[in-house]
Parts: sequence; C-alpha cells; structure tokens
Amino acid sequence: MRDKGTERWSTYEPFYITLNDKKIADIVITHHARQRYEERLKAEGAQQEEIGAWMWECLKQNRITPYYKNEQDVYLIDEDLVMVAEFSELEHERDLIGNPLHQMIIVTFLGRMSETIELRDLKSYYSWLRHSRRMTLVKNSRKRK
Repeated sequence: MRDKGTERWSTYEPFYITLNDKKIADIVITHHARQRYEERLKAEGAQQEEIGAWMWECLKQNRITPYYKNEQDVYLIDEDLVMVAEFSELEHERDLIGNPLHQMIIVTFLGRMSETIELRDLKSYYSWLRHSRRMTLVKNSRKRK
C-alpha cells in the first residue's frame, strides 16, 4: 500500500511517513490482523486495501502513537484502538539522503480500550493471562493423576 500521488507536477513529495525513528514506505496487513479488524471493530467484509488505506491516512495525520514510550511494537490509534505492528527494512529502497525505508507489518488489532478495560494496562493483562493459563494447566494435570 503506497501513496504515490503528487499534487503538483515535477515536485518532490516524500513517499514515506515517519513514525518514531522509522520511515514507513509500505504497509502490510496480515490475514490475522484483517480477521481481528473485522471481529473487534465490527467491520464485516473489510478488504486489506481498505484497511491499508485507512492505516496510511492515520499515519499521515499523526493519529498513531506508541502505547509505551520505550516499546516499538504496540501502538494506539486515536488514543483508543490498540494494535501490534512489526517493522522490516525494505531492500534496495532508500530515501534521498540514503537512510533505509521500512515496511510496517500490522500483526493484529487487540481492540478498543473504551470497550475492553483490560487493554488499559497490557503488561498486567498479559501477566494475568499467563497466570490463568498456567493454573488451568495445573488443574488439568491434577485431574489426570
């Protein structure tokens, strides 16, 4: 999903958008992310192109911010929607100065914080999930003996 349109003829417009220290030139939406987008945002039949165009607009308008200051994989859209993204360098693609350009891979959409209260503190939520799964495994192993 690339934004190649220019408004004036023979003028340079960057074809990347900076997010933190990454220069994003391409967006990839995984199959899992598309499914989660449909389930958690109630957008039946959403195509990857539509999601990619919407993500590109969010990037242009600086609506995407990091969830935690030091982490580079969990992001908030409009201070509500939580998504997980990874970045990879694009081979043979550089900006005018020679810095590498990146591809943003949307892994999943976790949901809206306004609807799912657990998403407000992801670290405690994931530790709770690990603990509850471990306790389930312990209970099941007791039943087998």
